[in-house]
Amino acid sequence: QVQLVESGGGLVQAGGSLRLSCAASGLTSSSYNMGWFRQAPEKEREFVAAISWNVGNTRYADSVKGRFTISRDNAKNTVYLQMNSLKPEDTAVYYCAAQDYSGRYYSVGAYQYWGQGTQVTVSS
Repeated sequence: QVQLVESGGGLVQAGGSLRLSCAASGLTSSSYNMGWFRQAPEKEREFVAAISWNVGNTRYADSVKGRFTISRDNAKNTVYLQMNSLKPEDTAVYYCAAQDYSGRYYSVGAYQYWGQGTQVTVSS
């Protein structure tokens, strides 16, 4: 069974940094895409960043470009989201997701597997 486990969430002041980790297991193929999504209270889940596992191509939402960086460590089967210059509007539950085919990287519905999420709170 595929399992994604997020970690690294917490409380940080505006302007600070935080790094999220997503440990993946059960994905035997190296051709899948990994994504980070976030959901604030009473808002829709939205795309944050994505990376292709084999090639390392990256994509970002306009709201986080220049501030967030997605990366992966193939040996550790782990995807990271480095978040810098954090703003209060970044406050949300952050989810790690995976798709085992080349789908729409920005679409929630295109991802088959999801983690439980980790809370990120940015104080003003």
